[in-house]
Amino acid sequence: MTSPNAAIRSRLDALSKSLRAFHSALLDFAKGEYEFLNGPVGGPFALYALVTGDPAFQWLRPLSGLMATLDEVLDAKDTRLTEQHVSDVQHALGLLFSDSDTRFADFRAGYERASTDARVRETTAQWRAQLGGLEA
Repeated sequence: MTSPNAAIRSRLDALSKSLRAFHSALLDFAKGEYEFLNGPVGGPFALYALVTGDPAFQWLRPLSGLMATLDEVLDAKDTRLTEQHVSDVQHALGLLFSDSDTRFADFRAGYERASTDARVRETTAQWRAQLGGLEA
């Protein structure tokens, strides 16, 4: 029988993987927007510098931070995961996409632009399905 901790870890790990695919799709979209305006990005190191420092990519930072926090929790082997961890992730994602929370308006505007992209729509559906599965 699977322990509650292992079951929660498994569900959060699956969500984390889905969020990485979603973030990758958003990053590709943002890179395409950037290249349309500024020309080609000169490889992965140049892209990294842009992602970490250029205002054109700033809208992605709230999602990046949420994912980093989730990964830190999952990587902490001595942490016993509980339903509170699940609730915290659900709450954080809810705030990120909530029209009533103005702190993340830039993220939502970037996501809205990106939502026309097929890969973004596909990966959105995947992480939302994983999020729905956290109720199990």
